[in-house]
Amino acid sequence: MLKVEEEHYEASGGVVEARDLWKVYRLGLTKLVALRGVNLSVRVGEVVAIVGPSGSGKTTLLTILGTLSKPTRGVVLIGGVDVTKLSDEELAKLRNRKIGFVFQTFNLIGRLTALENVELPLIAAGVPPRARRHMALEALKLVGLEKWVNHRPMELSGGQQQRVAIARAIVTRPQIVLADEPTGNLDSKTALSIMELFKKLNEELGVTIIMVTHNLELTRYCHRVVHLRDGMIVKEELLREGLE
Repeated sequence: MLKVEEEHYEASGGVVEARDLWKVYRLGLTKLVALRGVNLSVRVGEVVAIVGPSGSGKTTLLTILGTLSKPTRGVVLIGGVDVTKLSDEELAKLRNRKIGFVFQTFNLIGRLTALENVELPLIAAGVPPRARRHMALEALKLVGLEKWVNHRPMELSGGQQQRVAIARAIVTRPQIVLADEPTGNLDSKTALSIMELFKKLNEELGVTIIMVTHNLELTRYCHRVVHLRDGMIVKEELLREGLE
């Protein structure tokens, strides 16, 4: 079980919060400041796009929110818990239970079928074989791939591979999905179909989605757009209402 003895902070309605986040990389005598005092609160059930030019800190911010990297300074809260104070073991458990990841490169294992790829997080979570097969099948059905469960990645199109990756991300029913350029390797038509899928998952499962993208056309599927430049949030746009 995940320990809950860490310090809790006053809730502000955010399922994910960043408070005064700084990230500094040092390469010898060179210092690169990737994030400069970022403050961000993402509400339950919200779809947020993070946009900005190359080098603005988008992916750095996403990896810190997903607990894959630690900030140089600042606090990250998930469900009110400061995750920057958790051990590596506790972070691994939290990621497996609460966060799903989708990347530009699909990161599927070529020798495994779609079903077997989707089962991987469940194996890590210790779910028994029969239960994990059922859960993986349900996830693949949800993304529209119930007829391709026994196909390997090389037998699937790029869009289908990304759907397998999304099924893998949601199979544990996480509260949050973090997507880093999820349509970056797809043509425009397939990219729109993936965004329709994200919209469906958000509306039907209530999943909170934070997405990095360079394609501003795709932000119309989001509730809010956060603009980064030089490691700082320079603008936020509210595009869709509907959250309590």
